[in-house]
Amino acid sequence: MAPLSPDCLPSPAELVRRHRLAADRRLGQHFLYDETLLRRIARAAAPLDAGPVVEIGPGPGGLTRALLLEGARELLAVEPDRRMVTALQALVAAAGGRLRVLQADARRLELRSLAASGPLVLVGNLPFNLATELLLGWLHQLDAIARMVLMFQKEVAERLAAPPGTAARGSLSVLVQRLCRVERLFAVPPGAFHPRPKVAAAVVRLMPRPDRPAPDALAALERVVRAAFGQRRKMLRRSLKALGVAPERILAEAGIAGERRAEELELVEFERLAAAWQRLAREGG
Repeated sequence: MAPLSPDCLPSPAELVRRHRLAADRRLGQHFLYDETLLRRIARAAAPLDAGPVVEIGPGPGGLTRALLLEGARELLAVEPDRRMVTALQALVAAAGGRLRVLQADARRLELRSLAASGPLVLVGNLPFNLATELLLGWLHQLDAIARMVLMFQKEVAERLAAPPGTAARGSLSVLVQRLCRVERLFAVPPGAFHPRPKVAAAVVRLMPRPDRPAPDALAALERVVRAAFGQRRKMLRRSLKALGVAPERILAEAGIAGERRAEELELVEFERLAAAWQRLAREGG
């Protein structure tokens, strides 16, 4: 396929004017028009021409256009807003068969059904109010994903990448870091969006790890991590009581001191706790 020219693809500002679109705050819509920034996000997801690319929440198509210009050959844009789906048909027509638009709620998206021709590159300027929920759902479909380049509220991006011993460290940090390699790429200021949100954003790249735990081990890890951070100010010997097995036995088997707190633990220590809890729970505590 020949490269696409920017002159052939309508800009998001043009589509907004043509269709008299306004951002719907109920859907968490904030439009990006800066082509330099949009192309930078698209390049962070490269290579884009080796398999299917799925964009979540394209809105008026700023990032969609950038993905096409950066080489996406099989792009599916998933958008719940019918107004945007209608506006994006101009991009579909100009993209020469490289773009499809699906009107759907991304929370109900079955990624495996979209990965018939290969693992997906998942890209999106996510609605801040749904971003964590969406990511948690995708963590259980990583076998269908090659990589993710996603925009989050800045504080969420910091949590995703937070190392042990930091205030931002939480259950989301541990689960995501165990399943993916996390790179916080760059910040996006509020002024880049229309309308301007109250918070800054950041772009994060997540690469699924090849050594992901089996489903039963992952379920155990999730249970232990949520218990440990459920009372994050308390020592582990207190917070792990929610697991229904004597915390002293779990901690002793895992070789971890009960005076420690959840945010201090390394990934491998959480895995030892999960394995110990799993064994003891099977034995009846």
